[in-house]
Amino acid sequence: MTEYPWYLITKDKQILQGDFFNSVPYIKPIKNITEIDADQEIELYDVIVMSQSCDLIQEKLKTVLVCPIWTIEEFSQGNEGFKNRKMREKLRKGEVIGYHLLNKCELKGLETDLLIVDYRSVYSIPLIYLFDIVASEEKRLRLLPPYREHLSQSFARFFMRVGLPIDIKPFK
Repeated sequence: MTEYPWYLITKDKQILQGDFFNSVPYIKPIKNITEIDADQEIELYDVIVMSQSCDLIQEKLKTVLVCPIWTIEEFSQGNEGFKNRKMREKLRKGEVIGYHLLNKCELKGLETDLLIVDYRSVYSIPLIYLFDIVASEEKRLRLLPPYREHLSQSFARFFMRVGLPIDIKPFK
């Protein structure tokens, strides 16, 4: 059977969909637009790039869509249901809306546990900021095909959901 590695370590200066970045800032929204504060609260997240590689390569974007990533253990701390084996199995099968499970990484120096991509907390970061990070980092993790495309497909399914006001009656 052919092996398909999940990740590679890149020193590439390009940014692609599936690239990982650590400690990327997120500025928490203010409650009232009339109360803009210079001391805005900032949280740092490890993220994965969700914007399409073709747009990133051609620099057609000013901001890059990213999703926070968590180890399964970190995520389970704030989400008790994910400590349950049955819930983790549903997550593995792609049956939990809003989240995507990535395999652990065993590449030397960038090892991770199983990772959960959080589609419910998507945000954007200026492309120029990510280029600054790339210029200062020695290496970073990149998700490889076909797992990158699987992630993208899962993300699309999350955003394309349509709730109907009246459904078709069940068959009896």
